[in-house]
Amino acid sequence: MGWSFRIAQVAGIDIKIHLTFFLIVILGAIAGGASHGAVGAAFGALLILLLFVCVTLHELGHGIAARAFGIPVREIILLPLGGLALLGRNPSKAWHELVIAAAGPLVNVIIAGVLLLVAGTAFAFGVFDPDTLGEMGRGAFPAPSIQGLTLWLLQANILLVLFNMIPAFPLDGGRILRSVLAMVIGFRRATRIATFLGQGIAVVMGILGIISGNFLLALVAVFIFLGAGQENAEGQARTMLDTMRVGDAYNRHALTLDIGDRVSKVVDYILTSYQPDFAVMQGGRLVGIVTREDVLRALASDTRDLYVTGIMQREFVRVPSSATLDEVRQVMSAQGTRVVAVYDGEIYLGLVSIEDISEAYAVLSYLERQQEARRAQMARDASSGG
Repeated sequence: MGWSFRIAQVAGIDIKIHLTFFLIVILGAIAGGASHGAVGAAFGALLILLLFVCVTLHELGHGIAARAFGIPVREIILLPLGGLALLGRNPSKAWHELVIAAAGPLVNVIIAGVLLLVAGTAFAFGVFDPDTLGEMGRGAFPAPSIQGLTLWLLQANILLVLFNMIPAFPLDGGRILRSVLAMVIGFRRATRIATFLGQGIAVVMGILGIISGNFLLALVAVFIFLGAGQENAEGQARTMLDTMRVGDAYNRHALTLDIGDRVSKVVDYILTSYQPDFAVMQGGRLVGIVTREDVLRALASDTRDLYVTGIMQREFVRVPSSATLDEVRQVMSAQGTRVVAVYDGEIYLGLVSIEDISEAYAVLSYLERQQEARRAQMARDASSGG
């Protein structure tokens, strides 16, 4: 994600901070300063930073659970409204998604349990003052102290668990709901139900936020509503693309290049065929890939008619012809590439790009709509005949 930079790496997972993250730290400092002056401002910023340590541990819970199922984790990004663990691919089984989704809130339950034990012990021995609990109950920033820090973080972790367990897709609770439903009614219908419920809850949250003047709640509602819609589209695409193998989707009539060809030949191919990607062959063996972007960079930087071997990508991703289009799409996302080479064993078949997959999805969607229209017409005809 742009505008982010790495601050650490834990268990092989990059932890990144988005530049907008510092807005929430500034707001914490302002809130603390309004109640307790300059020291309170520093304390408020510290509380927000410690809260996001808990958020990071929450996201690491997701990430480590995902890696236990062989799912790569690209990175964790901290944003003003929370964290985001970016997985290399979607869970292939409903119960995998269930475990991954539940792992995050479970981390906050453990943190809250430890803080509760610390606070309970401190109250029992008279270290903490029970009279300050009323201030915490009013939601105010506590006065700078170990007691205030402990109780505020305890409260924050409890709220994190409660918020994330709301069954509003794409929150953790919504994902847990989707995974449980998917075990019974299938992934596609489960996604639709979870999305509908999530967007309904988001609308209610948005209305409450506007009425109460809590614009942060309204903003969260907008993100949930949009996120649920995006997850629904992703779920539908995932289900549909799983019905076709990449071995049935690659271009069998694609133009190819030889290692002795030059850039001018690729330019001619691009202008006359509109094909954007070309396999560079040596005999029957694929040795590289030349894309339209490679050609444009070469033309911009060198006026000579170079050999294609001088601009081709020698490292490329191979996928088996038996893989589904959704599996290939996830491989592309994990590897950060838009084109892959399709193989049947050791035999090269052709190239497939993300644009090819998008076109296949459009065709599959059209065919499904046509089938639904025919089924609806048949139902109407049957009803009329009866």
